[in-house]
This record gives sequence, structure tokens and C-alpha cells, in this order.
Amino acid sequence: MSPDDIAFAPATVLAPMIRAKTISPVEVMQAVLGRIERLEPRINAMATWDGDLAMDGARAAEAAVMGGGPLGPIHGLPVTIKDLVWTKDFNTEAGSHAQKGFRAPYDAPIVTRLKAAGGIVIGKTTTSEFGWSGVSRAPLTGITSNPWKQGYNAGASSAGAGAAAAAGYGPLHQGSDGAGSIRMPSHFCGIFGLKPSFGRVPYHPVPVGDSTSHIGPMTRGVADSALMLEIMAGPHPLDHTTLEAWPAPYLRRLDEGIGGRRIAFSPDLGHARVDPEVAALVRSAAERFAASLGAPLHDVVPEWGKRGPEIGRFFWCAHMGRLAQHLPKHEAAMDPYLVACIRAGEHARVFDYLTAKERKHAYIADIQRFFEQWDFLITPTVSVAAFPAERLIPEHWPQHDWDWLQWAEFSYPFNMSWNPAATVPCGFTAAGLPVGMQIVGRRFDDIGVLQASAAFERALPWAEHRPAIDW
Repeated sequence: MSPDDIAFAPATVLAPMIRAKTISPVEVMQAVLGRIERLEPRINAMATWDGDLAMDGARAAEAAVMGGGPLGPIHGLPVTIKDLVWTKDFNTEAGSHAQKGFRAPYDAPIVTRLKAAGGIVIGKTTTSEFGWSGVSRAPLTGITSNPWKQGYNAGASSAGAGAAAAAGYGPLHQGSDGAGSIRMPSHFCGIFGLKPSFGRVPYHPVPVGDSTSHIGPMTRGVADSALMLEIMAGPHPLDHTTLEAWPAPYLRRLDEGIGGRRIAFSPDLGHARVDPEVAALVRSAAERFAASLGAPLHDVVPEWGKRGPEIGRFFWCAHMGRLAQHLPKHEAAMDPYLVACIRAGEHARVFDYLTAKERKHAYIADIQRFFEQWDFLITPTVSVAAFPAERLIPEHWPQHDWDWLQWAEFSYPFNMSWNPAATVPCGFTAAGLPVGMQIVGRRFDDIGVLQASAAFERALPWAEHRPAIDW
């Protein structure tokens, strides 16, 4: 294998090779670090990384292989962590001057679990400031470029993870998703991303955004995400919202199939604007997917869909209002669009918040009743393909001083409802930019969403596509 082939190889291929001693952790790490050294800071996916620390970990992993001791499922493989998640070996700065230099006292539970499974954390991936927006730029780290086009949006607060996965910075990347921030960068960058059921993966410190933030895997293929989810999932005392259940054998069960499942398709949730080229690619992929399963694809207009925008925008502003604490000292150095969002939400009254929660709970109940009829709902992942990252909203869309949610109406409903949702690459625009298709499942049916995604991957493979990065 060439160094680039190693850097793009799946974890499910590399891990058995390491155990069989046909490739060494040092070779894998050298290949991945070689790509990062060549491509950073052009892509700017890494907020911080440490090649010496990574190589020390690789050499220790190689010694363990040669020593014949027990090896974890991702032994010797590089892993990236999003720069919103606590790590003791790297600063956690959240893309903001307001948090510059912060070093957590210990690793978050998922970092501990990934390390215990043999993973080697090589650094932190970039995020929008405090994870607030769907655009890949932050005051502290600048623009993260989409590997498919320089200067274009790599998408949402897990943009660095999406760009790193697409660019071949190793196989395993952690993201988090409060309104689409795993699925949106996966859509923009042409990779697979899974937002698990809420509580499946522990999150610490526990976010205060009314239990909408989920941690999940971002990888180039479904099997690697299944493997990564098995490692990260499970209850943890530091997150009181985690589910009691330990994860299913996601990887082993991927190929069980989804025959007989009922599949609904909504091109717009009854209200969302979608660019025509994106809409056509998603519909074509959904129809081909259903045909490959021998299953009918049912067009639906969810009754609850049109109620989402008002609810989503209220809570997005209200939750961002908590960041007003940073304005007296740091406002001039903060993202001005974030400041506008904070200003819109900082004075939300408790009465208004509780009244909105009543509407939200009724909305969520209607989503769950919808899934009593359907096993899966297919939608576009995002309404647009990548656009210049200096913009908050594509030029051809209505402009607003903070509301990027208008082009991302398909993701946040399932943050509120806690359903598992994945995005699978489903094609490219005429300009060569990736587009994703979202697969949403019943709450707790993470294995079903992974199986559906794997079935789609078999029908319409995507992993052989690599961005040229010739800019």
C-alpha cells in the first residue's frame, strides 16, 4: 500500500492488518502525519496536533503488538477529537478567543474509551465558535476549507472532523451534533456521519442546550462508524443523560439487511426550500435505494414539519444567549453573526421558554407518532451544496444577521426528538461538490439506521471518491 492508500484505508482494514503484523502502527501514523503535514494549513482541519506525541503513541502500540499482549479493536490507529470535547493532552479552545489556552483537567469519557480501545489521539479538529453555526470558520482558527474546493464551507461545528475524514487524515473522527453538526459537514465533505440516539454516547461536561447535543462518529464508510460507536457508547456516571443500555454489536450486525422495512421520503418536510440540483440528486438516490431493496418509496408530507422552524429558532437563540457572559470582554473578537444570535436570545424570559417547551414537547410527540407508521424517513441532509465559507448564508438565499438554519431545516428536528439520523453521500453536483442523503430511524434504532446506511453503501458505493486537493 502507498502512504496515501494507508491514510485513506478504513479502520476495519487497518486494525486486522496491525494485529496480523502485516502493517505496523508506525507505518500507519507516518502515512497519516505525512498527509497532514502536506495539506495543513491549506485545509486547516486541525485546530492543534502533535506529531511527536502521535509517533510516541505509535511506537508504543507497535511494541505492544510485538509483545503479544491483548490489543484493543482500534489498536495503533490515529483518532481526532473535536475541539469542543475535553482532552488533557491538548487545549480545548472551541474556536474562540474567549476560551484560548484552556486545558481540561482530564479527558472526556469518549476520549478515555477511544484510548482504552487502542486509539491514538493525534489532535483536535476545528469548530465554529462555541459550535454555534453551520459554517466552517471561527475567529480563533480562521476558515476550514472543504477538501473538494478551496475556501468553500466544510460545514457546521464539526467541520474540521469532516474535512479531516475527507482529506485522508486517518479513518476515525469524532463529531458532535446540536442541530446537524455531524450530518452537515458529512454532507458537504462527502463522508458518512451518524448522530446516534440521544444518550447513546456520554457527553461531558453535559451541554446546557436542553438535551439536544449528541456525540457520534464521522468516517468515510459505515463500518468504521459502527466500530467507533461500539467503543464510545454506553452509560457513564459523568453524564446523567446517558442510556443505561450498552451498545449492540453494531459492526457484526451491519449486513443483516432491512428487508420489509417501511420507508418514507420527504423532499422538504412540507416547508423547506431546497436547491433544485440537491433535490434531484437526493430523490434519484432515494429511488435507487428503494429499488435495490425491492421496497416501495412513499412520498410523505409530515404534519409536524412546518412547525419546526419557529421552535428551532427560538431555542437556538435562547441557548446561545448564555454566551452573553463573554461579550463584555471579548465581543470585538467574536463572530459578529454569533453576537447577533446572542443578542436575539439573551433576554428570553422563563415564561417564554417554558411555553416554547410545551410546543416543543407536542412537536416531538408528533414526530414519534409518525415513526409508529414508518421505520425510516429519508430526506435531503442539507438544502445546499458547499458555498464560500466567508458567507453565513449562500448568496442566492435570503440574507439574515444570524439565521443560517434556513438552509439546514432537515437536521435540528431530530436533535430535539432524539431519533438516530445518518447522512450518506449520494452524488455530486455539476461543480463536483458532494451531496448527502439523510436516513432517520426510530428512537433507539441506531442499529437499523446503520444497517440501512450499509445497504445504501452497497447499492451506491462512495468511498472510492477522493478529493484531488490540487489547490
